[in-house]
Amino acid sequence: MKPFPVYHIDAFTDVSFGGNPAGVIPDTENLSEEDMQKIANELNLPESVFLLPSSHPEADFKVRYFTPLEEINFCGHATIGLSWLLGTKYNWLEKTDQIVFETNVGLIPVKWIKENNQLISVSMTQVAPKVHEIEINKDTLAHLVGIQTTDLDERYPIKLSNTGNWHLLVPVKTRKAIDLAEPHLKELGSMNREHNISTTHLFTFDSNGEFDIYTRDFAPGIGINEDPVTGAANGALAGYLFLEGFLSNKQTHHLKIGQGHAIGRPGTLYITIHSENNAPIIEVAGNAVITIEGNINI
Repeated sequence: MKPFPVYHIDAFTDVSFGGNPAGVIPDTENLSEEDMQKIANELNLPESVFLLPSSHPEADFKVRYFTPLEEINFCGHATIGLSWLLGTKYNWLEKTDQIVFETNVGLIPVKWIKENNQLISVSMTQVAPKVHEIEINKDTLAHLVGIQTTDLDERYPIKLSNTGNWHLLVPVKTRKAIDLAEPHLKELGSMNREHNISTTHLFTFDSNGEFDIYTRDFAPGIGINEDPVTGAANGALAGYLFLEGFLSNKQTHHLKIGQGHAIGRPGTLYITIHSENNAPIIEVAGNAVITIEGNINI
């Protein structure tokens, strides 16, 4: 029986038990895919990330992400948590200003943001966003996510967006409606699996000035009833806002997004969107806290 280091890291927060928890396993070269899935199931966190050597000439490491149910292509908060761990516990902060992860969807550069030589934030550049149409009845969708059809914000189209995984973006008029949403998880999970959707992401611009956007995210199709604070889905949301013309391609945009408050795990994401040759570049930043550290025996 061999012990492997394992960490429970809360991302997009600066306090323990806030934000989104991720399992981070930094030494997994000798683990099988079956072992990784079993560990993710045992930790029973929204996602767990496993660090591996990479043969890619432009990458420092390869990473794989697992929910308790299955492997997924990309996870934003787990990437933030892993990067925070490498920058602090593993001293990468002293070695370089940036690290590059090889993922199933491409290379993800991550940079450390420092102040007085202390790590204050981690920023990852996600893969290029894309959007796709989806045909879905609005009454059906409202029922699935547990709101009224009249709560849907008609100013914004319901679409799929992707910066690594497909997310169904649902515009809602008010934060109150999002907070009171009671999704029909079994039905929602079936619909998401049918359309190869990782999460259903509710968003609103109604935040009383506390944030630019307020969101909530459900992912029963991949084994997560509610994902507290989602780097991937909010990155996809930023890409959608750019590609659909709600954000100008003539300037750099900075968005402060709040999520997790409805379930007592408040978190904050800071997203920067700028364009190169009219193509959006999405950077998602946040901080993290190492809440639990120990070993898991295999």
